[in-house]
Amino acid sequence: MMEPHAVPPVDYVVVGHLSWDKHPHGVARLGGTAAYAALTARRLGLRVGVVTAYRHAHDWAPLDVDGVFVTGVESPTLTTFVLDETPAGRTLRVEQVGPRLHLHHVPQPWRTAAIAHLAPIAQEVEPTVVQAFPRGLIGLTPQGWLREWDEHGVVRPGPWPEAEYLLPRAGAVVLSEEDLGHDEAQVARLARQTPVLVVTRGAAGADLYWQGRVYHHDAPQVEVVDPTGAGDIFAAVFFVRLYWTRDPLDALARATGLAARSVTRPGLAGVPTEEEVAAVLAVPRRA
Repeated sequence: MMEPHAVPPVDYVVVGHLSWDKHPHGVARLGGTAAYAALTARRLGLRVGVVTAYRHAHDWAPLDVDGVFVTGVESPTLTTFVLDETPAGRTLRVEQVGPRLHLHHVPQPWRTAAIAHLAPIAQEVEPTVVQAFPRGLIGLTPQGWLREWDEHGVVRPGPWPEAEYLLPRAGAVVLSEEDLGHDEAQVARLARQTPVLVVTRGAAGADLYWQGRVYHHDAPQVEVVDPTGAGDIFAAVFFVRLYWTRDPLDALARATGLAARSVTRPGLAGVPTEEEVAAVLAVPRRA
């Protein structure tokens, strides 16, 4: 944990839990939107701050790279998910949840960051955290606000009562069709409440809802090894590119390209490489 006087200024702040993700066949990895987004934003050249929960410094060892700074709240538990294989397909189950993240957990030097990414994964980010960022671009990935779980921890789409408070304050929102339970009526409602909404649709690409129109961008066809984190990588690229260019169509194209490449590798190895960043960001977007 960094001391308050030692917190450096950053360009991109992500607020949300790191998670311990248990996959079938005994594989367990560090995950969470905060991890994927932080490493992606750093790969894009930004200095990144992560506000999260942790037990020990080694919890965030994969984030121990130059230009990524981690702080937050100490906790005896980390948010933990279990991917279960069932006859109906994979289900996501919550095994334990870390503590809530509040406004006061955001260091003062980070409140002037160019981009603030609120990234809950299990209802852990207090909506009032948005007040920490009066300037800059606020990006939301509301996946964790849209989740609820039963007594066995099985995750399912749920209501998002804070949407009316948060959406008008957001510059951009990125979520997946699975987050909404494939409810297209809810997509339409959200699109009316925020200036820029993106719904990712897996191998089918992504839809941008902007200025009353819908723009689709196909995803490159690749061999999928692990889709975990692709949406988080998409969101980080989209928010950064939108801040740089103020062009949602450009951001849509770049984010789709880099997210597609991410699924060809497992876990955090899917974070874009320097070569991928250079190749995708150098290609002119499709009109």
